[in-house]
Amino acid sequence: MMRTLVVTEFMSLDGVVDSPGGEEGYAHSGWTFKDVRPEMAAYELKAREQEEAGALLVGRVSWSAFHEVWPTMAEFERYNQVPKYVVSSTLTEEQVAASPWQPTTLLRSLEDVAALKQTEGGEIQVHGSATLAQGLAAAGLVDRYHLLVYPLVLGTGGKRLFADDGTKATLELVEQESYGNGIQKLCYEVVR
Repeated sequence: MMRTLVVTEFMSLDGVVDSPGGEEGYAHSGWTFKDVRPEMAAYELKAREQEEAGALLVGRVSWSAFHEVWPTMAEFERYNQVPKYVVSSTLTEEQVAASPWQPTTLLRSLEDVAALKQTEGGEIQVHGSATLAQGLAAAGLVDRYHLLVYPLVLGTGGKRLFADDGTKATLELVEQESYGNGIQKLCYEVVR
């Protein structure tokens, strides 16, 4: 049985997933909390994901943003306990081992991710990591998308979830909900 790989994102209407929580260096950083009135029901998906997580998979940039902050956040207690994997060709084993975000394993390639999917364990979730998500999609490794789409158009700049590289996927909508603040929950299975 192959493990399910889920890409989960906060996304603007124009596809931007960059810096939703306030990361530095992006003009619209923190857009999920600054620009849309909060509605707690919209985050039910995030609580459920944390319970269903068997592992986290991130790229180098997201690892750099998460690995020192997430271990200090009580709301991520379950995520901090599950195995974590970072895909990078530039990080060293020593850097990853020195991180407070453990257990974390360094993977070097998408082939390593494909091998991880063949192991025992629960759902593998990708948070953030737009470049990695695009590579996983192109390699046919994504099984499901969980999207919280915000009623915002962020314009130019910022990483987008879907690459403009000709990668095609057929998706089946398996769960949806609309919230009073305009956020849309859209969960899709990748049709193979």
